[in-house]
Amino acid sequence: ELNIDKINKELPPLKEFILPGGSRVSSYTHLARTICRRVERNLFELNQSDKVNEVSLKYINRLSDFLFVLARHLNKSKNIEDIFWKKTI
Repeated sequence: ELNIDKINKELPPLKEFILPGGSRVSSYTHLARTICRRVERNLFELNQSDKVNEVSLKYINRLSDFLFVLARHLNKSKNIEDIFWKKTI
């Protein structure tokens, strides 16, 4: 939590969605975040039939949030702007 808050303070606020990408390391961090979100969905589904430790559910959620903020930070540290989603309609 503290690391998320610390890193996020150094980043411009988001007013729109961003797409994964930018630097190579940021792209890999976004990939890790995507995998983490998949694990989170699977844990919640599993929790419907078998009780999953609540701390595990919270941890995986916060880990994916950390990876998102870290990916943005990595781009900023390389002077690479986030890629903003543009509506095409």
